[in-house]
Amino acid sequence: MSILFIFILSILFIPLNSYASIDSGDTSWILTSTALVLFMTLPGLALFYGGLVRSRNVLSVLMQCISVACLMSILWVIAGYSIAFGDGLGFNSYWGGLTKSFLSGVDSMVLSGTIPESVFVSFQMTFAIITPGLIIGAFVERIRFSFVLIFTALWMLLCYAPVTHWVWGGGFLMDLGTVDLAGGLVVHETAGLAALVIACFLGSRKDSSKPPHNPAYVMIGACMLWVGWFGFNAGSQLAANGSAGTTLLVTHLSASAASLSWAGYEYFKYGKSSMVGLVTGTIAGLASITPASGSVTPIEAILIGTFAGIACQEMCSVVKNRFNIDDSLDVFAVHGFGGILGTLSIAVFGHAGWYEQVFGVLSVGIYTLVITTIIVIIVKAIVPIRVESDSEEVGLDQSEHGEKAYDLSS
Repeated sequence: MSILFIFILSILFIPLNSYASIDSGDTSWILTSTALVLFMTLPGLALFYGGLVRSRNVLSVLMQCISVACLMSILWVIAGYSIAFGDGLGFNSYWGGLTKSFLSGVDSMVLSGTIPESVFVSFQMTFAIITPGLIIGAFVERIRFSFVLIFTALWMLLCYAPVTHWVWGGGFLMDLGTVDLAGGLVVHETAGLAALVIACFLGSRKDSSKPPHNPAYVMIGACMLWVGWFGFNAGSQLAANGSAGTTLLVTHLSASAASLSWAGYEYFKYGKSSMVGLVTGTIAGLASITPASGSVTPIEAILIGTFAGIACQEMCSVVKNRFNIDDSLDVFAVHGFGGILGTLSIAVFGHAGWYEQVFGVLSVGIYTLVITTIIVIIVKAIVPIRVESDSEEVGLDQSEHGEKAYDLSS
């Protein structure tokens, strides 16, 4: 009788996770998606941004992308994951606390849905890597490397991770019902607005008239981003199922439509379509479909991409010409504005309420602007934000890193 009593108690008090089992298909897909999203930054984003700058600054961009990726990986394990996906107890609506710092309680036997939590940690780490990586495009060719590292470290922990918790980790926007499958708010709006803030503090480059030094790099990097984005969006379904398949399809269609509409609108305005313009449209379409990719139909995705290719191109002109902000590689116009468009498009097509989507955009936007401004002011007090005029003239490759990408004399 006592043995039966102990057996019943053991069943009652076994954690529910113990009854769950790992789905090998889902796990395999998220492992693949993790590699795809990391591929977006290393080397996709690095090549895309590297090709857009002058030849004297290309190594500095590559250095920033790789260094930020390494730094975010360590910080994600130390505290970022806990802030984003931990249990904040009485403050859980706003942050996840530090109960999972250093991945406390995370091992291969603990599940997150149908996949090991360790796999989920790695997948989300790649998002924490690329988001501050996107901001790099706003301050290329004139920023100090030390400022980049300190700023991105604080920004990921104080801006990105809390917003992630609000939308995906059980915070107040998730409770409200704001829809953002893969990061229109969490990734693109935060990065885009942070880019604007830093660009305002930095001021314009001494010479922003030079064309991209290597459009071929830009095209190769953009195509890597395009392929990696399938893991970004379809992987965010966290399952190998029909929803992931549809998400992949609409992602591709939006990118295709935006590429064509950007190139077509460019031809309409200037009489020529450029390779850089075409693939910038690709990224605009991808950013715009990101939040909506789990909600919209293929036809709606084509409409979103078509509109984004034109609207984001116009926003580039507004930021640089009307507001005279040197957001060097159009981070806000393509990512920030595109992410906002995609988030609101979910309401436009009736897949979510207007209140939930608009409130999400405003909440994330206001917080990002305020916290980014505070972080910049603090870091500026520690290290200078901008290199000396002579260093900018020589190029950051030599002045900051003592190297050159191209040695034509050898």
